[in-house]
Amino acid sequence: MARTVLALIALSLAAPVFADPPLKVPAGFTITKVAGPPLVKFPVIGDFDDKGRLYVIDMAGPINREDVAASKPLHRIVRLEDTDGDGTFDKAVTFADKLPFPEGCMYLAGSVYTACPPQILKLTDTDGDGIADKREVWFDGKTLTGCANDLHGPYRGPDGYIYWTKGAFAKQELTLGNGEKFTTRASHVFRAKPDGSGLEVVMTGGMDNPVGLAFTASGDLIVSNTFLQHPADGKRDGLIHAIPGGVWGKDHDPIYEHPWTSPKLMPVMTHLGPAAPTGICRYEMRDFGDEYLDNIFCAQFNLRKVSSHQLVPTGSTYRTIDRDFVTSDDPDFHPTDVIPDADGSLLIIDTGGWYKLCCPSSQLVKAEALGGIYRVKMKGEHDQNPLRTEQKLDRKSELTLALKAFRSGIPALRERAIAELARRKPADVVDALDLMANSYTPIWSEEGMLAYAFLRVGTPEAVTAIRTGLEGHTFSGDGYAAACRSLGLVRDPKAVDVLIKRTNDAPRAVAEALGRIGSKKAVPHLLYMLGRVDERLKEREQRGENDQHLDHTIVYALIEIGDYDTTAEGLKSKTARVLRGVLAALQAIDAKRLKSADVLPHLSSADADLRETAWWIAAKHTDWGSELVGHFREKLAAKLSDAEREDLTSRLAKFAKNEAMQKLLADTAANPISLRAMARANLKATPESWPTALAAGMKANPADTIATVRALSMKRPPTELADALRLIGADAKLPSGLRLTALAALPDQALTPDDFDFARSLLGVESAAADVILRSNLSAPQLAKLATMLNTAGPVERAKLLPAFTKSTDETVGLALVAALNQPKVRAAIRSEQVRPILDKYPAAVKAEAAKLYAVLDAEILKQREKLEALVKELPPGDVQRGHKVFNSPKAACATCHTIGYVGGKTGPDLTRIGSIRTERDLLESIVFPSLSFVRSYEPVSVNTLDGKQFSGILKKDAPDEVILVTAADKEERIARDNIESLKPGTVSIMPAGLDQQLSKQDLADLVAFLRASK
Repeated sequence: MARTVLALIALSLAAPVFADPPLKVPAGFTITKVAGPPLVKFPVIGDFDDKGRLYVIDMAGPINREDVAASKPLHRIVRLEDTDGDGTFDKAVTFADKLPFPEGCMYLAGSVYTACPPQILKLTDTDGDGIADKREVWFDGKTLTGCANDLHGPYRGPDGYIYWTKGAFAKQELTLGNGEKFTTRASHVFRAKPDGSGLEVVMTGGMDNPVGLAFTASGDLIVSNTFLQHPADGKRDGLIHAIPGGVWGKDHDPIYEHPWTSPKLMPVMTHLGPAAPTGICRYEMRDFGDEYLDNIFCAQFNLRKVSSHQLVPTGSTYRTIDRDFVTSDDPDFHPTDVIPDADGSLLIIDTGGWYKLCCPSSQLVKAEALGGIYRVKMKGEHDQNPLRTEQKLDRKSELTLALKAFRSGIPALRERAIAELARRKPADVVDALDLMANSYTPIWSEEGMLAYAFLRVGTPEAVTAIRTGLEGHTFSGDGYAAACRSLGLVRDPKAVDVLIKRTNDAPRAVAEALGRIGSKKAVPHLLYMLGRVDERLKEREQRGENDQHLDHTIVYALIEIGDYDTTAEGLKSKTARVLRGVLAALQAIDAKRLKSADVLPHLSSADADLRETAWWIAAKHTDWGSELVGHFREKLAAKLSDAEREDLTSRLAKFAKNEAMQKLLADTAANPISLRAMARANLKATPESWPTALAAGMKANPADTIATVRALSMKRPPTELADALRLIGADAKLPSGLRLTALAALPDQALTPDDFDFARSLLGVESAAADVILRSNLSAPQLAKLATMLNTAGPVERAKLLPAFTKSTDETVGLALVAALNQPKVRAAIRSEQVRPILDKYPAAVKAEAAKLYAVLDAEILKQREKLEALVKELPPGDVQRGHKVFNSPKAACATCHTIGYVGGKTGPDLTRIGSIRTERDLLESIVFPSLSFVRSYEPVSVNTLDGKQFSGILKKDAPDEVILVTAADKEERIARDNIESLKPGTVSIMPAGLDQQLSKQDLADLVAFLRASK
């Protein structure tokens, strides 16, 4: 089966070769290197052809993100052969060169397909010389972001379809096989027929990068992914059991454009942490023993290992028993693909230590760490490769031997047999397969392939054979589920009655097929199935099992059929599960027809799932808010637990667009729940009633009220609210932090000399002090005085204060700023691209001095390697416990933005398991040079607005109407989409540079030790 991988970027080739990494395998196994330089240098992903030759993506020399975005043709596909049968590849031919960043490799019917974003290319050797002389564009997604997560694949599906993945959140506009236009920014798995027709969406997600695919014996799809959730508690990447219509995390804007069947995202099957999982495969043979049969093997790039995952059926999905299979302590061992060979061994591709694109590991070139290909075997096994045996057959014997190969238990031979069968006369093939289906009992993992073999024949006779076999119990187990899916794929209308009768054997496969067929006749049965799910869940929930997959599939089938009236009959049910599913289906089929009377009575249901679904749907109908005012007013007056208060806050915020709800929040502004709901409402404009209510409640609850004011979108607070804030800010009896937050809530206000001195005196002590200065209109003398403070300000304050100088073009201020930036301590913590947009607005004299500063800054960038090397040598031994204190200290302020375990901020990446994927050197580099590399999903962007403002930060929201940037740990900027002149990737991290100036060498060493211990 073809493989793909997180696309990689090569650095330099000129360096001495590293020793091969030390690799560990379980007892009873051996691992041997079978390919490396000069055959391949940086292998990434591969696939076997039907003669046992291995096609491998081999990456080129140094390139960067710009090279990828420009589709520079620098890479190649190599065909490797083992000519003497000793298991080691000894011959290499460049099958195709000059490829733009390939991210997949699949052999199919004499051609090799490879994802070279934004396209999938089909490469064919038409004259048999081993070199592809024909190149075709098989698919064109037309989007390319340059971060190597746009497109992965393709992959052969057991159903005869070709599958591939989309990531990166670039907007694609496609035409589906049914002629409908499909526009999306989300991640997806797509599929199409080998001729490119019949394009379909399989699943949807908010993950950054769906990478590898593998299929179970019944055709269930397993996908490896990065960033399935916002990093927290050590969780980030993982494996999912993907099903049609499902929506997975992470939870953010692109997935809101697609229909959900529940307020809950589909569950992650296996959490892997920050593993960067890449190629995966299902091991279908018994050579490794029964404990590995049908395991999913997964290459984990970041964690430097290959893991095995035994699938354990749980309800209608799976849980996994997870084990390490190949491991290494070498920081430059990065496995990227796992490929079963026909002899029962497993190939591991190690790409080496060169990948740096969009990856927060060290950016220093380590090109001497070349890659290789390794073979894992059971000791004394796998000496014969059946694909190396060529038999000369006459036409009479071909069909018999093809059927024998199908029964061999060797996937590669079975695939070859199916390809041979597809070339035969359809009637002969159907008769032969039918005979085989009724004359022997295949091993269970072949049951599904037998059904799919009929499907791939593709004739009416073959479809009839599947249908009659299903009705006559020819298929069972995995074969039964595969047969159901096959009938669904061809949308066989004659199969509806058969499927309904056979529901008990594979309910999820039946529901999936009924939905695809689209017959209204199936709706009553699907409603009945929802009721049966309710009964089954009672037992499964007691065992801790999750049947969300089955629940989703039934509801999605109702949505696909789209019969609103018949589906609405389910509203008469007394069963909570039926009501929940019907409401979700009706919302997706035609939300405008859904009435509040059908939904609102269930807001207080005793069944948690029905209650949450009712609230989820109600929140999409803000026009129903007037009917809920009484309910919310009663709740606000009640005594609630912490969880109930949080729940009420969230629901109030969702209805805040409704005028009646806005008035309720204003009337109850003395209640902290109402204040927090206002703050979370994310309204483009603040309702007129709110400032008056906030001013009135300022004295009684200043802290919560001020926090709400700061969260609201108000260019200039009304006079009464501004006066209330000034009174708090001027009251010397109040805590300084509270006074500063009040002043910071007054944007674009002139600061009195006393207020300016007050804020300036608390820089580095109170975080709001910098906010006060930044949000105020400072005079030229105040700005000049502020410039002199940059040398003594800490890294966090300095990063906050710099934007204050964008509001001036005074030459004196500009010269003072350049002089301050040129101080060695400040200069070491800034980059030219960070200050250039500020200084470019000043007069010529300032620009002239700034040019000298840029030259010095750019020269110092080139000395970063030298500086880091010196710092590594100078650091003393670190202490973990002291490092914990540094992490949480105000001086380092790491915990302000980063979480370890359950404690810390959410602005930056979760660091709970950072020590398992980063070396001491990598960690030190990220502390000292935070803008050298960025973690995926935390890349900075730069926004220029039509009114002349510039912002830099991390995208929190990227919606059609607006974007929200996180510009600091405690600050966000809301920018209307129609006010954006440009939005492009940034080059400066919001993590401030200069911690090596702020911390002692012992502090740095302790901090690195603490982070390295976080595993």
